Amino acid sequence: MVLTRSPVVADALRAAVRAPSPHNSQPWIFELAPDTIDVVLDESRILGVCDPQAREARLACGAALLNLRLAIAAAGRVSEVELAPERERSSLLARVTLGPRHRPTVIERRLAAAIPRRYSNRRPFTDEPVPLHVRTAAREAAREEGARLVLLDEAGLLEATAGLIRRADHVQGLDAAFQRELREWTRQTAEDDGVPTYAGGPRSAGGLLPGRYVNEGGVPRVFEQDPLVAVLTMPNDAPISQVRAGCAMQRVLLTATDAGLSASFYSQPIEISAVRAELRDLLGGTFHPQTVFRLGYGYPGVKTPRRPIEEVARDRNAGERP
Repeated sequence: MVLTRSPVVADALRAAVRAPSPHNSQPWIFELAPDTIDVVLDESRILGVCDPQAREARLACGAALLNLRLAIAAAGRVSEVELAPERERSSLLARVTLGPRHRPTVIERRLAAAIPRRYSNRRPFTDEPVPLHVRTAAREAAREEGARLVLLDEAGLLEATAGLIRRADHVQGLDAAFQRELREWTRQTAEDDGVPTYAGGPRSAGGLLPGRYVNEGGVPRVFEQDPLVAVLTMPNDAPISQVRAGCAMQRVLLTATDAGLSASFYSQPIEISAVRAELRDLLGGTFHPQTVFRLGYGYPGVKTPRRPIEEVARDRNAGERP
């Protein structure tokens, strides 16, 4: 297909697939037409146990959407985005149309350059505090996409939220179906999806929060005692807001990457509805929590793999892979 031979589109797709997703499930399809990229939720990759309502899958697609936007802007083109462009097709989350020439801003260039460097770092971070200007930049990044970023230490809510994370982690640890699904997406060798064991973190020898992807063969290590944990929230919890939340999440993560920070997720309290409701109440009861993650200066980690573009892109009209 001619469109996929365009360097702008090809680079944008390579950027899109670098978005984070639950269990590295990569729940997206990109349908291509001239000057248009549709972001489609791949319903066959929704995680039935930890994400039955596809909340995290839509966040992942939103993150991929932001990567598309940034890559197109950095390449010198305008991108026009329409969310949920066809009401009768709920899996079609967004349509990106390439517009005229555009002079990328410094921020667009910096964030686009951070896309290939961003990955989830499940290893311990140092105890070096995150400076005020970086915290401010992260909050502004969320706000630019219509979200709010709550830094729990500043709100005095770290201990209480950590308790919710530990409780949700305990519940999932006792859930045989959840553990089976987690094992299905944990890879012993490098594959195109899932989380390889080499990308997991070490067992914790002390720290406030539990990890999820643990490399059991490693030596236990002490995690930071005073982690910077953030909760990204939205004014409402509709599916389209979850897509927007994914854009906001990714803009925060790329802003953090550009500042030299690492990040990893604590999805446990989001994946259990009762605990998510408690977290919402803890945060004031108005905004809806969408994702929880920690930020900090990390020791080098390992990227997870991605499926090749040929497996996630297809011609919109023919319904075939280009």
